[in-house]
Amino acid sequence: MNAPQRTRELLPAARQAARTVLMVRPASFCSNPQTRPSNAFQQDLAWPAAEILAAARREFEGALGELLRHGIEVAVLDEAPGAATPDALYPNNWFSTHADGQLVLYPMAVPNRRLERRPEALRALALRHGRSITRTTDLSTLEAIESFVEGTGSLVLDRVHRIAYAARSGRTTAAGVAAACAALGYEPLLFSAADAQGRAIYHTNVLMSVGPRLALLGEALIPALLERARVAEALERSGHERVLLSPEQIAAFAGNALFLESASGEPLLAISSRAWQSLARAQRARLERQATPVLCDVATIEQCGGGGIRCMLAEIFLPLTAGTAAQRGRAEPAVHRVSAP
Repeated sequence: MNAPQRTRELLPAARQAARTVLMVRPASFCSNPQTRPSNAFQQDLAWPAAEILAAARREFEGALGELLRHGIEVAVLDEAPGAATPDALYPNNWFSTHADGQLVLYPMAVPNRRLERRPEALRALALRHGRSITRTTDLSTLEAIESFVEGTGSLVLDRVHRIAYAARSGRTTAAGVAAACAALGYEPLLFSAADAQGRAIYHTNVLMSVGPRLALLGEALIPALLERARVAEALERSGHERVLLSPEQIAAFAGNALFLESASGEPLLAISSRAWQSLARAQRARLERQATPVLCDVATIEQCGGGGIRCMLAEIFLPLTAGTAAQRGRAEPAVHRVSAP
């Protein structure tokens, strides 16, 4: 680690919902054999590999179009040419960005996911588009001691109240969470979560999502009543209304959603079509009172990759440089494509 622990009082105020996200266009997408043992959401499709990749590309472009149509600024990276990185379209696992200009690189549990880390591409994006990276915190050295925390897959961040919710798993270890929270100045809230077969939920962000006022939560998958109560209490203290999801809705990726904000300030919720359909009418109504749903059809990506639309979106909170901030009217969302260096 190359960033000291800082007190919360020294950290700048943060927004909860990003207006800019980064996506990675897939070039080698398939069901990753290295992650399959720990990801019960991941399934095999009896399709030719070329058909799976073509479907994933169509779903990617469709999701990109929906986000742009709703006023989200999207930065698009192409997957590195020739890289065997089937999960590259899930960039939120290897990095996060923050309002103070910090870029954090995370330790990944399996070797082929470590190949996804491309900090040079992110620095190129920042340079070309007026974003300021003031320092980089590299936690990837924790891989040597088998401590892992896979970005905002492992950590569901309440950026306003500086709480990091984290469900323990082989990809989210206590030591990894502690290191990340020390670097960010967040309070960790660790708990265990499991499906009906007792398998650990591999990433926290398939279980819950925290927005400005609402929180989606698969509370029934937290077996320890004390830990369940701690999560509920923390959400209540921070002023979040809980929308409780059933195990079946979690399996349909209803927890794998991301609260966003359009360029004009409209609250949005990026959620998959499958997840939205799994919700009851009353749940949808509660969500629609707080945010406009941005429905993305990513069924192939969900099934083969074991992650959904939230996993495909890495929030960009990096501050604009002074010159760029002065020039930007932000009237129209933009797509910035940065090819692999």
